[in-house]
Amino acid sequence: MAENTKRNVFGLHGVFGVLISIVGILVILVILMLMSIVVQRDAAKNPYDPSVIRDVNNLKMRSIDNWNYSFQAPKKDK
Repeated sequence: MAENTKRNVFGLHGVFGVLISIVGILVILVILMLMSIVVQRDAAKNPYDPSVIRDVNNLKMRSIDNWNYSFQAPKKDK
């Protein structure tokens, strides 16, 4: 059997590969955190307006009249 002489501590499968994977995970983590901050800022500037819902308690599953209680388009000024 031949001896494995191609071992390398600094090869992509060694310490260098571990460092690359750690840096990659940290980059992904930073990107996801920045994306969540952008979403939170957008939600703070444009909060959800529940005033278009008339009465949530009257909603029924599979009711034909659900459209009466659904989200309404904003009224246009004439």
